[in-house]
Amino acid sequence: MGTKVNVKNTLLFVLPSLIGILLFMTPFTVVEEGETSVKLPVALAADWLMALLTVDTIILITVIAMVISGLLSIVFSVLKKRGNGINPLWDGVFATTPGWLVVRAIGAILGVMVYFQIGPQFLISGDTGQVLLNDLLPFLFTIFLFAGMLLPLLLNFGLMEFVGSLLKNFMRPLFRLPGRASIDCIASWIGDGTVGVMLSNQQYESGKYTQREAAIVASAFSVVSITFSIYILSQLGISHLFWQFFFTLFVAGFFAAIIMPRIPPLSWKQDTYIDGSPGKQEPKVKGVWKHGFNEAIGRAATSAKSGGNMKNGFKNVLDLWFGVLPVVMTIGTLAAAVATYTPLFEWLAVPFIPVLEWMNVPQAAEASKTILVGFADMLLPTVLAEPFGITNEFTLFVIGTLSVSQLIYMSETGGVLIASKIPVSFFDCVLLFLIRTIITLPIIVLMAHLLL
Repeated sequence: MGTKVNVKNTLLFVLPSLIGILLFMTPFTVVEEGETSVKLPVALAADWLMALLTVDTIILITVIAMVISGLLSIVFSVLKKRGNGINPLWDGVFATTPGWLVVRAIGAILGVMVYFQIGPQFLISGDTGQVLLNDLLPFLFTIFLFAGMLLPLLLNFGLMEFVGSLLKNFMRPLFRLPGRASIDCIASWIGDGTVGVMLSNQQYESGKYTQREAAIVASAFSVVSITFSIYILSQLGISHLFWQFFFTLFVAGFFAAIIMPRIPPLSWKQDTYIDGSPGKQEPKVKGVWKHGFNEAIGRAATSAKSGGNMKNGFKNVLDLWFGVLPVVMTIGTLAAAVATYTPLFEWLAVPFIPVLEWMNVPQAAEASKTILVGFADMLLPTVLAEPFGITNEFTLFVIGTLSVSQLIYMSETGGVLIASKIPVSFFDCVLLFLIRTIITLPIIVLMAHLLL
């Protein structure tokens, strides 16, 4: 027998879901220091906390958090290996595999080195470690706090079930995903790629996604937010092309999301849940609105009765602070060092010169240098456009749109993805980045020729 449809159960579904949509998926226009920008309430909350505590304080707290992560990960991993009883909360947060233990320890060491400016320049410079510690990690620290605590509003009160019922007939044949994944996609697109990865990870850990489904959503739909896209365009001096950019990004991303689940490495992922049970197809139902509503109020009523939403949110925050921040610091710093201090990405980009020339992209040789460097950090193509002497508007449009559509950046989304429980390795990220580049580049150039 299903959950009784009454005012109480309906409100348990509607109110938290609406609050979640408001916080994570409703952009607001704000004016800061005379400049207009578009931000989400959860991002505004992060900005408020940074202003309240000051960025310098949050940087220090972040370094301390990474050091705690490195030390306690060693302690609890050793205790677990010896068979000692560990509190499940600390076991889940700190006990990890030897490989990730090394990565967390390196992240802690790099954090201390960059903070005190000790060590080789290629690790602590303004182009590498400082970019991560001073610019990215304070934002991640604050956004993880609010997003981690508030994600249950989107996940636990029926919104996923309701929207999933409405879109299951659309999502499965196109993207090989359950209907509930549509919320991840929307939250990523409007909100932030890291929020999309966090959503996907939570769904995977709770047994709602299989390995393959979680990997697809996290790597094919964790789009850079509209807010950050606006920043990219302003840095390139082409803000007047926003709607052409947005439409192009949608078309390129749509085709990439259709193709990528059907080819390796995503097609190689196991269609099994986190407990090892086989994946199951969603049954087709008639009356999707009624079915979705009944599913939603049932989920909301169950969540309200069981409680634990605050506890789950608190664990989310600890997982993100102690598990993700040091990984992002390690991978992002090393990737940025390779991009900045070695010609590796320029060498790898040489084959793209004739391709760009064939596509009639102006300044093809200069543009080729930016194509793969975004793997280290999404901002690098934008930052390097001016030093490389790229001034053509068409080329700047292609560079900006491609840098956003590639998705897998080691300094942010890629690092968060690798640090999550979703089974995506560093090698997977390399392949995904290259494949997305190969798929989206010709689409973006074609759209640029049509729209500009």
